[in-house]
Amino acid sequence: MPNFQSDFLNILSSRGFIHQCSDETALDEKFKNGPVTAYIGFDCTAPSLHVGSLLPIMMLYWLQQSGSKPIVLMGGGTTQIGDPSGKDASRQLLTSEVINENKAGIRQVFDKFLTFGDGASDAQMIDNADWLMGLKYIDVLRTIGRHFTINRMLSFDSVKLRLEREQPLTFLEFNYMILQAYDFAELANSSDCSLQMGGSDQWGNIVNGIDLGRRLYNKELYGLTAPLLTTSSGAKMGKTADGAVWLNAEQRSPYEYWQYWRNTEDADVGRFLKLFTTLPLEEIVKLEALEGAEINEAKKILALEATKLLHGEPAALLAAQTAKTTFEEGSLSENLPQITIKQNQFEDGLGILGALTLSELAKSNGEARRHIKGGAIKLNDERVSDDGLVLKEADFNDEGVAKLSFGKKNHILLVLEK
Repeated sequence: MPNFQSDFLNILSSRGFIHQCSDETALDEKFKNGPVTAYIGFDCTAPSLHVGSLLPIMMLYWLQQSGSKPIVLMGGGTTQIGDPSGKDASRQLLTSEVINENKAGIRQVFDKFLTFGDGASDAQMIDNADWLMGLKYIDVLRTIGRHFTINRMLSFDSVKLRLEREQPLTFLEFNYMILQAYDFAELANSSDCSLQMGGSDQWGNIVNGIDLGRRLYNKELYGLTAPLLTTSSGAKMGKTADGAVWLNAEQRSPYEYWQYWRNTEDADVGRFLKLFTTLPLEEIVKLEALEGAEINEAKKILALEATKLLHGEPAALLAAQTAKTTFEEGSLSENLPQITIKQNQFEDGLGILGALTLSELAKSNGEARRHIKGGAIKLNDERVSDDGLVLKEADFNDEGVAKLSFGKKNHILLVLEK
């Protein structure tokens, strides 16, 4: 591990954020000499980011904490094309209205991690639609396109992998790397931004931006990437059996978010504490040394600290208490995720299969049947063996609540409409 002199790179290195850097020595010196403006781009493909985006968000967090200025670049323009990196098929093209709605949802996440304002180290949120949407095609070809060779563009993984798999790559997507490179050059020229960060799958695009900024504006620019994370068992970060782990509370409740981190594999606890919490490294060293049943206490601390960062301390403490009530005390906690069962749904005869799909504990009736056959479904803590079961009024308590469970850790309260 390099011995960095600047606070920012030393923090990133010691906590495991650095995968590649275009010029470690020069960038370290630049940070040592004063604040640096850096950015990471986020396309607006959904109304929320998920846990897979948390690592770059934490990089911006530590950048601001060390006195430098973060720029959150929203891809209002590039989302209209879609990043082909790591994809076997073209992304669905979204309308401007949907993109703007998504951007508003994503902004909520960054407000939790960064301080926005006009100060020297205050974060800025900028939309690349501000410059990309006004570009003229011939001007793009003459000013930007002449600096890119087809030979080099074909060598990048986002293109090469798609072609090797004999999956079509549209001309629209082929231009994505040019526009992302132009983003870096534009921010370098207009905002004195000298560093682009991102996941390791963005390395080729970042290098293109470094080169284009030098050619267009004679700017000395830098790139830094973080590793693309998987769990110890090889699963992709941010994905679970029941879908993406969204960061917005509307998509995934604080309790469910807490539970996601509580379910971390033993071998990942130390690594995730470094990446996704702000706990001191000395404390993390002690926690990751725990073994056997004691590692569960480290997982609870990971869940609490990660949830505090995103949802605030009160929500994190409530989620921890809800889990304790549900799992350790065997009680029914009103703070579990809830869905309302309308009277007409209940009166028409709500079957267990319908309840499972309605609560999203299963994606289909077929999956629900498999869960039941495997003994994974419980109603009010009693195992369900009959996939033809119809819920009765007696299944709900005096407050009109029943608990539906998939496995040991996925619980939903079914609440009868009053």
